[in-house]
Amino acid sequence: MTTTPHSEPTGHPEPTGPTAAASPAPLACVLVANRGEIAVRVFRTARALGLGTVAVYADPDADALHVREADAAVRLPGAAPADTYLRGDLVIKAALAAGADAVHPGYGFLSENAEFARAVEDAGLRWIGPPPAAIEAMASKTRAKELMRAAGVPLLEPVDPAAATPADLPLLLKAAAGGGGRGMRVVRDLADLKEETAAAAAEAASAFGDGEVFAEPYVERGRHVEVQVLADAHGTVWALGTRDCSLQRRHQKVIEEAPAPALPASLRTTLHEAATAAARAVSYRGAGTVEFLVSADGRPYFLEMNTRLQVEHPVTEAVYGLDLVALQIRIAEGHPLPLTPPAPRGHAVEARLYAEDPARDWRPQAGTLDTLDIPAAPADPAGTTLRVDAGYADGDRVGVHYDPMLAKVIAHAPTRTEAVRALAHALGRARVHGLATNRDLLVRSLRHPEFAAARLDTGFYERHLPALTDGAPDASLAALAAALAQAAAAGRAGGVTARLGGWRNLPAQPQLRRYRSAADGTEHEVRYHHTRDGLSPLDHPGVRVLTAAPDRVVLEVDGVRRTFHVKQKSNTDPAAGPDRIYVDSPAAFGTGTPALGSHTLEALPRFADPQDRTEPGSLLAPMPGTVVRVAEGLAPGAAVTAGQPLLWLEAMKMEHRVLSPASGTLTALHAAPGRQVEVGALLAVVQEEPQP
Repeated sequence: MTTTPHSEPTGHPEPTGPTAAASPAPLACVLVANRGEIAVRVFRTARALGLGTVAVYADPDADALHVREADAAVRLPGAAPADTYLRGDLVIKAALAAGADAVHPGYGFLSENAEFARAVEDAGLRWIGPPPAAIEAMASKTRAKELMRAAGVPLLEPVDPAAATPADLPLLLKAAAGGGGRGMRVVRDLADLKEETAAAAAEAASAFGDGEVFAEPYVERGRHVEVQVLADAHGTVWALGTRDCSLQRRHQKVIEEAPAPALPASLRTTLHEAATAAARAVSYRGAGTVEFLVSADGRPYFLEMNTRLQVEHPVTEAVYGLDLVALQIRIAEGHPLPLTPPAPRGHAVEARLYAEDPARDWRPQAGTLDTLDIPAAPADPAGTTLRVDAGYADGDRVGVHYDPMLAKVIAHAPTRTEAVRALAHALGRARVHGLATNRDLLVRSLRHPEFAAARLDTGFYERHLPALTDGAPDASLAALAAALAQAAAAGRAGGVTARLGGWRNLPAQPQLRRYRSAADGTEHEVRYHHTRDGLSPLDHPGVRVLTAAPDRVVLEVDGVRRTFHVKQKSNTDPAAGPDRIYVDSPAAFGTGTPALGSHTLEALPRFADPQDRTEPGSLLAPMPGTVVRVAEGLAPGAAVTAGQPLLWLEAMKMEHRVLSPASGTLTALHAAPGRQVEVGALLAVVQEEPQP
């Protein structure tokens, strides 16, 4: 298996035949009106084409990876997206100031904003995207569906919420503008329709500046299948196969693959023809994606057209051997496409690595990413490759204002089984330290029997999330490895030989170290001896120490040799919390080894000290964010019930409910819409009613 981090297929077919034409004036320098992984990815191709690169950055991103990767960078003063990356006037001013002659929008932010595209062109800059009129035509999902109906594309008929009956249930509420799952709600009870419509409209207005919401039938156990299209200004439209994006959380994609498995040939043809018709209906140019919902009985329905590059575009690149960003640039320069695309080859699967905790309502994480290491693999003559597109590197800080995606990992192989296996293997051996992530969930998802058998639908996580996140693995062996590694480090610092059989200056008494698992709070005590034969653990029958070094410990566990990699992060500032020790085992997800895997441990004092505790009933902010709503009528003295939503926080592009911990009386409320809060901030206090 060949690993090619930060690289894409560089070859693309040259135009031949009657469509070949002289190129207009070529581009020289591209500004990417975005941040993170997509900005880094566009810069990579731009450099390969010999183009200069310009980044823009908000204040929290001053030292971000995309800024470090660019030839030049321009500050957008402020932190919130509305003040920075969504300020088209500032982005255009930055492009002109830095000498760029083109703007690539990436995905998200202003990428599907027709007014911004027009303003770019009006400023004399080249827009690396579709015509503003095409963006405008597809910007509203309701208007887009009218166009698609006229073009003969199959649709779900809308439902008037005011006239909805129980026979129409379940319903899916959707924002007419924007994407990314914002403003989407599933309604299964008519009694909830009014409240959910208001909530969806509020979220849509906050995210897109447009509160229009519509309703359509919710297709149970449907598949999310999409077609990548590419069109030039000379009348050629490519339909580059299908992608399946059914594994989603909160209507946002997690795992994607190409081609979509287990689709009949007739259905693939229908999807390709519908996608091509959609592109031609709006005189499309550049890269775009036409998304469909495929029902359990195989009927496709148009969802929307994303007039931009998709997050999951690398799986199409891998299968077709193309660089879609390079083709976007060539199309913007006026080059024609060949009449037919290259033939597809093999299968590709992509997983999005997020800084979030799936077991805690997908709670996003903020803080320092100490390690992001997805190791390379040896060359594979069969042609399996691994690609990593990352927006962060070791030591970078993940903030609260933006999407928490750290990286995308893409495996390409001759068959689906090989691609899935290679991706699971790579993620299972990745070292990601400093923040909780969805890494374990990704590996377990890829190895789930339903996914392996290509039985895919959008309800996958609704059915399986509890099992996929069930409990943290036992960290007792990880704690032992951490203690032995720390002992080895202390031995070296004190002049003690730390190799097996070579200890001197032997302490006479058993040594004790205490740790707390960051995953579930479980505390572990580790006792060990320094002996003439090396380190010897107590309370771990069947375990023998083979080697112990500060960064690597090898144990024999019931006759099986296990290797643990250890990394310690020391905090000199007491306010930053205890020292953290990261322990990874290469056999992370092997069967029958529940104690192995990746563990984050907090070093505790040798003896526990009493600590101040939060008053019962206190609601603390689970993450840094902004209070966007408070429950109607909520005020001190109000009666509340256990599980009742009291307020909503927005962080990293998602809304999170804060629920009442018990039934009782609200005695304090410290939250108001618009207030920014740090993690652990006191939001409210509920006095629990006495039990009868």
